[in-house]
Order: sequence, then structure tokens, then C-alpha cells
Amino acid sequence: MDRKRLEEQLRAVRDHRLTVEEAAEHLQDLPFKDLGFARVDHHRELRRGLPEVIYCAGKTADQVAAIAAEIAAAGDLVVGTRASREQFQAVARVLPHALYHDIPHMFIADSRGQATRYGLAAVVSAGTSDLPVAEEAALMLEVCGHNVYRFYDVGVAGLHRLLDVVADLRRCQVVVVVAGMDGALAAVVAGMVSAPIIAVPTSVGYGASFGGLAALLAMLNACSSGVGVVNIDNGFGAAVLAHSILAMAASAR
Repeated sequence: MDRKRLEEQLRAVRDHRLTVEEAAEHLQDLPFKDLGFARVDHHRELRRGLPEVIYCAGKTADQVAAIAAEIAAAGDLVVGTRASREQFQAVARVLPHALYHDIPHMFIADSRGQATRYGLAAVVSAGTSDLPVAEEAALMLEVCGHNVYRFYDVGVAGLHRLLDVVADLRRCQVVVVVAGMDGALAAVVAGMVSAPIIAVPTSVGYGASFGGLAALLAMLNACSSGVGVVNIDNGFGAAVLAHSILAMAASAR
């Protein structure tokens, strides 16, 4: 339930196109629906601008499918992150239009139609091994309604690859930088562009990378100013933060 649909229902009652009883039927499961194992938050989009997203890890396939069906029944966008093929197959049985994306392990069921894209973001990855996290961020930004440039495998081990795309990066309103190992790419990009930088450390790397901790600490200690850092492997969180920045910029115009 977003603000636009809520206002439309209230206007319909005012204009006698919808009875009070019909409106109550539509609104009775708000602000959340208790499924026994999950309380689906139908007012998330009203408060935050995005509907609830399903974090699938640790849930059974049937639980994921039931949550997805409940979100879809409210007319909302359905997104699942960290989803297995088995979980997606259960979702596809109740939402046949859902699509699975293998690299980021995400599914999306979008019945909203083609939305007008209004923001311009870039997602940059240091290496090909960072693609699952980078694609999680890029896909989430796209379903939020933004145009996304993807610049992958442009890490600091071959700086000429990054220099080749700097002109395009400077056109973007926000840049998500995804890197494992030493995490140096975020500071380098931040020194070259004026847009806000959202850095995502990944768990890619050898032993002393400590599962992404080395990259996380390097990004937090970036010499270049204006770098914000999210949790290890959290491409989704980076995308939501980038969306918030882009949405506020659009509303200010």
C-alpha cells in the first residue's frame, strides 16, 4: 500500500464510488498481516517509499511463497533476496510472472507496468567475483525506478580500466562501489567524482581478508571524503540507500 493508492481509496469513499464496507474490506489487513510465522508489513511503502523485501535465507520455500503471495495480493512489488532455486520455484507456483536472477540469487514479481525512470546511478565492481553483490544492488535500483550504469571488473589492479569509465561515472547522481580484497576501489572512485559514494565490502578474498572485514575497515578508513559504507555483501542495503538519495533529489526539483 503506497500513499497514492491510499488517497485514491479515500477519495472513492468521499465520492461514493466505494462504500465504507468495501473500503474496510480493503483496509482490514493493514498495517500488517499475521501469517503465523511472519507479520507482513503492508505499510512499509507508505512509510519508507518501498514495500517490504523478503530476505529468503533461513526461510522454507513454503514460507517464502506465502509471504510473496501476501505482498502481491496487496498490489505491491515483490522482491526476494538471497533466494535459492527451490524457494523461487515455490514462489513461481503462486506468482507465475515472477522472474529469477541467477547471479544475485534474487526473484522479482512486478505487476506495476513500466515505470518512468528518474534517477541515474552507477554500480561499480572491482572484480568479476564481486558480481553477485553488485547485481543485487543494480537490480534493486532498477526496480526502484532508476537508470543504472554497470561498470564491472574495473579494480585498482588495472587502474586504466577505471579511467576509461570516469567520464560516465561523473554523470551519475550516486555511485555504488563494490569491492573485496583490499577494498581500495571505493576511495579511488571517491577521489574522482563528486557524487555520493556508497561502498560495499564483499567477502571475496584470501585468508587475511577475514571474509570481507579487511575491505570493510579499509573503506571506513578511506582517505577520500564522502564515502558511506554498508555491511559486508549488502548490495541490497546499498541500493536502498542510493534510492533514498535519488528520491530526495527528485522531490527537491
